[in-house]
Amino acid sequence: MTEQDILARIKELVDHEHTLRSQATRGDLDPKTERQQLAELEVMLDQCWDLLRQRRARLDVGQPPENAQANTAKQVEGYLQ
Repeated sequence: MTEQDILARIKELVDHEHTLRSQATRGDLDPKTERQQLAELEVMLDQCWDLLRQRRARLDVGQPPENAQANTAKQVEGYLQ
């Protein structure tokens, strides 16, 4: 996955987030479903940003960025705990 692929995925997830919020505002989506789907999107976004940071850090130290690995949701969400 290239940096452009990751950035495209981030844009796709953010667009989906906006769609969910619009649906909820119109009443097309119940609040519980909105919260659940937004929480899932947040985790996926965190994973994408983490992978992008890894790639950029590898470039900074002269390592190949394509060796960066996506971390699990548990790893990414547990960084601050």
